[in-house]
Amino acid sequence: MILAAAASSVAAQELAVAQTRPLPAEEGPQGPEEAVAPDAEPETQPETLPEGAPEAVQEGVPEGVPVEVPVIQPAGVHELEEYLWLKRPVVVFADSPADPRFNQQMDLLRERLDDLAQRDVVVLTDTDASVLTPLREKLRPRGFMLVLIGKDGSVYLRKPFPWSVREITRSIDKLPLRQQEIRDRRTGG
Repeated sequence: MILAAAASSVAAQELAVAQTRPLPAEEGPQGPEEAVAPDAEPETQPETLPEGAPEAVQEGVPEGVPVEVPVIQPAGVHELEEYLWLKRPVVVFADSPADPRFNQQMDLLRERLDDLAQRDVVVLTDTDASVLTPLREKLRPRGFMLVLIGKDGSVYLRKPFPWSVREITRSIDKLPLRQQEIRDRRTGG
């Protein structure tokens, strides 16, 4: 039973990554049309790649071209330095993908991905306690843990239980850099 849940979680993470890759164009009666995966959940937000983006994402994409960057990504391949001044990482740790708190947290996050993307959030998931990833080494989780990290790399919040997107976005909106972003948007600067 646990193995089936683990395989299901891994498959869900692979699906999230696969959804970010463009599907081949299909010829329609009026010309080429972009193929769309049926029943695909929008877990990505269009965005221009920063210069220091991971090579796996940049591969085959001309410079400055908008690409789909997933909001939810597995943590094992990422380090916090990749997001410094670009994104606000929300790291979700669990000892197993079958942890009910992990599944509840991921359901809460998927319900309002647009709110997270609006605040430049990237969700990193780490559900293998047996592998000491750079994030596990730095943040030292014990079982389930939700961590909010600011664009400046500071840890602003640690929670040992699931939090709703509303609670997370309220915490983000109180951060000084987010307050500056809101002021800049209002003044158009």
